[in-house]
Amino acid sequence: MEKLERVLAWGGIRRDVAFLVISGAALLLSIVRVELLPFDPAWIAIVLCGIPIVLEAVIGLVTAFDIKADVLVSIALVASVVIGETFAAGEVAFIMQLGALLEELTVARARAGIERLVHLTPRTARVLAGGEERVIPAEKVRVGDLLRVLPGETVPVDGVIRTGQTSINQAVMTGESMPVDKGPGDSVSSGTVNQFGSFDMEAVKVGEDSSIQRMIRLVQSADAGKARIVGIADRWATWIVVIALSAAALTWLVTGQIIRAVTILVVFCPCALVLATPTAIMAAIGNATHHGFLVREGDALERLADVARVTFDKTGTLTQGTPRVTAVESGLPQADAQTLYGWIAAAEGRSEHPVGRAIAACYRESTGEMLKKAEHFTMLPGRGVQAQVEGRQIAAGNAALLQDLGISLPEWMRQKAQYHLEQGCTVIYLAVDGQAAGIAALSDTPRPEAAETVQALRLSGVEPVLLTGDHERAALQVAEQMGIQEVRAGCLPEDKLAYIRSCEQAGQSVCMIGDGINDAPALKTAHVGIAMGGVGSDIAVDAADIVLINDEIRELPHLFRLSRRMMRTIRYNLTFSMGLNAVAIVLAMTGVLNPVVGALVHNAGSVFVIANSALLLRWGGENRAGGAPTEHR
Repeated sequence: MEKLERVLAWGGIRRDVAFLVISGAALLLSIVRVELLPFDPAWIAIVLCGIPIVLEAVIGLVTAFDIKADVLVSIALVASVVIGETFAAGEVAFIMQLGALLEELTVARARAGIERLVHLTPRTARVLAGGEERVIPAEKVRVGDLLRVLPGETVPVDGVIRTGQTSINQAVMTGESMPVDKGPGDSVSSGTVNQFGSFDMEAVKVGEDSSIQRMIRLVQSADAGKARIVGIADRWATWIVVIALSAAALTWLVTGQIIRAVTILVVFCPCALVLATPTAIMAAIGNATHHGFLVREGDALERLADVARVTFDKTGTLTQGTPRVTAVESGLPQADAQTLYGWIAAAEGRSEHPVGRAIAACYRESTGEMLKKAEHFTMLPGRGVQAQVEGRQIAAGNAALLQDLGISLPEWMRQKAQYHLEQGCTVIYLAVDGQAAGIAALSDTPRPEAAETVQALRLSGVEPVLLTGDHERAALQVAEQMGIQEVRAGCLPEDKLAYIRSCEQAGQSVCMIGDGINDAPALKTAHVGIAMGGVGSDIAVDAADIVLINDEIRELPHLFRLSRRMMRTIRYNLTFSMGLNAVAIVLAMTGVLNPVVGALVHNAGSVFVIANSALLLRWGGENRAGGAPTEHR
């Protein structure tokens, strides 16, 4: 049924596109006045785009007495046709149909994001029963079942490891940049990926209670719960219709001239009012595109102007998203830190673990040297690696690895490790020839422009908040470097969602900026969601209202200022269009304007609104220090 609905939806979109293309061509023919045609081509636009608007307005009035902009537009269409202004009628119909098409495309894209997330759900599970291993559908797993997960497989349900050592990639749930070592007694979540060793686990939460299913429901509920902003024309439609009809009827009663009444309806045609918002939005979207933003939701910039807080994910958003070696400490008298660095880089050169790959890559990048030859390489899942380099037996891994090898940690090594752990680093313990040798510290380094961007946002009146699934030490370290005062660490997807909802309930609109699958519910439910397009997951991009294509977060302050400038432009457009209508009505009532001149006045108002909105295309805003306006690149 859902597939049939999608097919029908896309069929309707293709039909609307075809109608718009035909109507646009017809309006162009109407402008050049092709004499060979037996009728005004603008009638084609009226029939294809206008009649559906009139029918929808009539149905809304009859069934629910719902007065929206389409009622006002229908009145203008009929009035324009009555006085022979068919081009004006076709123009209004074309503009309204274009807006409806954009809304349909937005709904179709939002549904695609949920479908991608559903595809992450594990399909099968390996159940151990009666000494046999059977592969069954994941939805048939029951609480208490014993499951086996092999390297590279997705964890099918939430559970606890009973036997085995491994490293789990938890980015789908927490956004952590590095895998987490797991062993007996540790919990694992569905949707996370087992990277190395196999393990047996006991199922604890299955089916709809599993972590991945909970996150899917969060995204779906957030999508359904986000209220759409009602257009300006719809909000004021009832009053405008009442004023227009009252003025026309009163004029007819007082003067007895039907032509004056019809002129009032023509000059009150809401083209300028309807165009006031979408033209400014489209121009602002064009400006944003030049600065590396893809605006996926039509009203996203309108919502962004109301934002009071911006919540950042850490990994991949404020940081590079990949671990880097920040320090190597050696306690060997026969080998300094650089020599030890070369030995462990060689040992890790054949590792599949992201930490091992990072150590090898950083060594090659910093020294420009090739890795030394490593022999007798052994990888120990959930522990580390061992290898022979230049005749020395090298071991690199966690503290449990050295404990298994019977190597005790000296006090100086514990102190060094504790210092780097307090800095939010991942610590690798090193041993050479059975002797504790030192440590290597790795961390996810901040983006060079991140601190400046956060400061510029604060100067713009937006309060930055760090909302991350990483552990508290790493979060506080990054927050201190960025100058962020409020930090929430160890957040699961539902924790991020709860924080955003609490802010919204307190009257503070929130913009969420993230890149991971675990950020999708927060991106969806926030007043505005911005995803990192370069390093971000497809699911995060689909859940967001705006995508930062090139990950240049230094452009974020410009986007916030642009949204506020756009809202000022919209207010100017609305003030002008309403003022023009008021003056035109008075002139029409007194007979100064006839229908032809009234139509010209109505079109002039539309031209002004479009021209004023077009100025946003080249608007550069203020520089980061708050100085004079500058043109964009």
